[in-house]
Amino acid sequence: MKNIKYDFESVIDRKSTNCLKWDFFDDDLPMWVADMDFKVAPAIQDAILERANHPVYGYTIVPDELFEAYIGWWDRRYDLKMSKEDMAYSIGVMPSISSMIRCLTGEGDEILIQSPVYHVFYYVIEDNNRRVLENELIYENGQYRIDFDDLDEKLSRVKMMILCNPHNPIGKIWSKEDLERIGELCRKHDVILISDEIHCDLTDPAIKYNPFEADDNVIRCLSPSKSFNIAGFQSSIVHTTNNELLDKIKTQMHIDNSDSCNVFATTAVIAAYNDSEEWLDELKEVIYENKQIVKDYLSCELPVIKLVECDATYLLWLDCSDLKVPSKVLSEFLRTNQGLFLSAGIDFGKNGDNFLRMNIACPQKLLKDGLGRLKAGVMALNIINKGLY
Repeated sequence: MKNIKYDFESVIDRKSTNCLKWDFFDDDLPMWVADMDFKVAPAIQDAILERANHPVYGYTIVPDELFEAYIGWWDRRYDLKMSKEDMAYSIGVMPSISSMIRCLTGEGDEILIQSPVYHVFYYVIEDNNRRVLENELIYENGQYRIDFDDLDEKLSRVKMMILCNPHNPIGKIWSKEDLERIGELCRKHDVILISDEIHCDLTDPAIKYNPFEADDNVIRCLSPSKSFNIAGFQSSIVHTTNNELLDKIKTQMHIDNSDSCNVFATTAVIAAYNDSEEWLDELKEVIYENKQIVKDYLSCELPVIKLVECDATYLLWLDCSDLKVPSKVLSEFLRTNQGLFLSAGIDFGKNGDNFLRMNIACPQKLLKDGLGRLKAGVMALNIINKGLY
């Protein structure tokens, strides 16, 4: 690994900070929810402390500087041109998607997602009285691909598709060719495409994700919350070049009270995009090395579990099919037996039931602890089940 300037090694005690990851459940080692256990980029912390020193924390507007930070980031890193007129501010990607579902579809409509996929997609569709339609990804030889024949048929039945790129939980960056085919099929069937690109910056070093190119039916959801671990500030944007769609979305988000920002959010976003690029590039190196540690460990110490090859996110998708144990049972066993909390694959769709999702965005000390607990749990499970491993 290259020389690392920033601190990605210190183990930070996050307990008793009202932390979802560490305080919501009483687990020794939570490696489930998608947030990182690293110190935030110093420029972000410095900016927040400077703002906190001002003694008034009243209502806040969204400054032009925030939109300019987004524009500069996507121009520099992805050669993607955006304008302020094509953006709307929101408190988060999922609140944005929820608003879009309400204003762009009707109750009872089907909305297409590609499973296994981020479990909140299911909730946000069903909680809005819409129905989930799954275009199940094909898993062959340790890799995933899109079933385009199935996608073509099912897009004819829906008004909206939600895409995840890079994809959570499988960590795949969809190719330009895949995105073009998806776009063509959505145009063919007059389907609105929402592209959730929240994990876009978290790719392997020297690899870039492929943004969905602007089109009249495409809406992109963007945020620095995963890249810089600032989800607690609740900030994102919606981007589309379709002014008619954007006006509808803005109106709905205003009705839903999801278009305002808290007093620290814009400060954090601007410091992330304008002053923390070097930190992010080092983070990507650290996460990549963590992936190699997991890959080598499973290969040598726990070959019964296979790592699904991935090129993005800090979430690893572990193929546990050889254990022949339902993922919910396996996840709960690891928690009760080892205090290790990994996400059950079934939460991401029925076709995820042979898998676990593991968050590796943590210091190597915690990562190696988690791998040891995983092995010990599988060995204990083997004893109980008499010879599976």
